[in-house]
Amino acid sequence: MVDSIQNKPTSEFFILGLTSDGKQFRPSDWSERLSGAMSCFRRDSGRQQSHLHYSEFVRPILLNGVRSVVVDHALREIEPLAYHFVVNFAKDNDLQIVDACLIPEPPKKP
Repeated sequence: MVDSIQNKPTSEFFILGLTSDGKQFRPSDWSERLSGAMSCFRRDSGRQQSHLHYSEFVRPILLNGVRSVVVDHALREIEPLAYHFVVNFAKDNDLQIVDACLIPEPPKKP
């Protein structure tokens, strides 16, 4: 997959809502809370937004029924402290981290 803005391969990792021993992480809305805290780290769209939008660098997702967060490595270049905050959150809570890339589903045919 290629980042259309920078024409280079995207590089992401997932923070799974599972601890290293496979237990589900609580609270159940942790991924939305973490992503909400990171919502201010966005590329400038040039327009004012009146609603909360998740950052394209840190966003919640459901993977195989497990609440998770997708983190784009580009966050490290944009704001290193925010990147380290997210990584340390995962480490401090003993959450599984998986290097991967989210591939969007192809459009459904009518």
